[in-house]
Amino acid sequence: MELEVRHLRALCAIADTGSLRKAARQLGMTQPSLTTQLRRIENTIGGRLFSREVTGSRPTPLGRSVLCRARPIVAEMNALVSEVRLEAGQTADARLRIGSTGSRAVVGWLRRLRARYPDADTTIHIDVSANALLQMVAANQLDVAFVHEVEGAPLRVPEGVERRVLVEREPQFVALAETHPAAPRPAVRLADLAADQWMVDPSVDGEGPGLRRVLAAAGLNPRVVYGDYLTAADLVASGEVVTPCQPTARSRQGVAVRPLHGDPLTVRLFLASRAAPAARTAADGPVPGTAPGAPFEVDALFGDLADAYFEIAWASAAYRQWLVRNESPLLRLQEPPARDAVDVLGLAGPAEVS
Repeated sequence: MELEVRHLRALCAIADTGSLRKAARQLGMTQPSLTTQLRRIENTIGGRLFSREVTGSRPTPLGRSVLCRARPIVAEMNALVSEVRLEAGQTADARLRIGSTGSRAVVGWLRRLRARYPDADTTIHIDVSANALLQMVAANQLDVAFVHEVEGAPLRVPEGVERRVLVEREPQFVALAETHPAAPRPAVRLADLAADQWMVDPSVDGEGPGLRRVLAAAGLNPRVVYGDYLTAADLVASGEVVTPCQPTARSRQGVAVRPLHGDPLTVRLFLASRAAPAARTAADGPVPGTAPGAPFEVDALFGDLADAYFEIAWASAAYRQWLVRNESPLLRLQEPPARDAVDVLGLAGPAEVS
């Protein structure tokens, strides 16, 4: 069997949904048919691409390697079909393609975008690699991407990509077992975790180097191991490891989420998009890469993202308590702010072009 684009679409669907059943429904196939197709693809490639776990289907190391090459091909094929249809005079559906590293704000963001653009075909691409998402924006495979940049480990922002900063310094918290001696404290010192084993995900850009820099600055050299954050909860709950986590992370049974004293580990959150030509006017037609009939305003996308982020920030107990202790400007608000309020509060910086 020779690999075809439809096979690559199937692999992407399985990875995106994390389930053969959900992927089959998305592709309009039966689960047995997709399972058979996956086995034929794996036989052709010569190795397993997904492992079946309790939580669903997860890419193997070989699967991640194949997906890294498959996604750009699928995206280019989608773009090719849309452009050819447009040139042929056919009406193409409006497409809004957004990407993000993992964030609980994405759900609220999608809800707002679909309300704002009800006729658009809005798709989301999740990738733990912020650099990969930035490359997809630069290559016109995504319209915008919401990413985080670990302090001290700058991302590789391609030329012509514009950044709108949402939060300049978001504190990263720590996830530890509820039975850990430091768990009852409102804020945990790095020294309290000196004897613990830390775990980071090596596929998250800057995470490992950022953590090691912070630990070294504190004069600590604990063991750092590599793993997958999505499957780390059991290890954390058992006391085997502690892990950095977002302040909006949801606590799980047996796991406590606590701020780090002094906020030594921080990230910058920003929305990336292609920079529009400065001299372009409405008479010139839509900006390249914008879906036909749907001139998506990046400022509007950013505003919806800001609303979604602050909504989830207030919904997270540990983060809300941190905001109170640090007298955050968010305390002036009783509800998620609009974009202009974000600018006034200084929580979002000006756009930059690299």
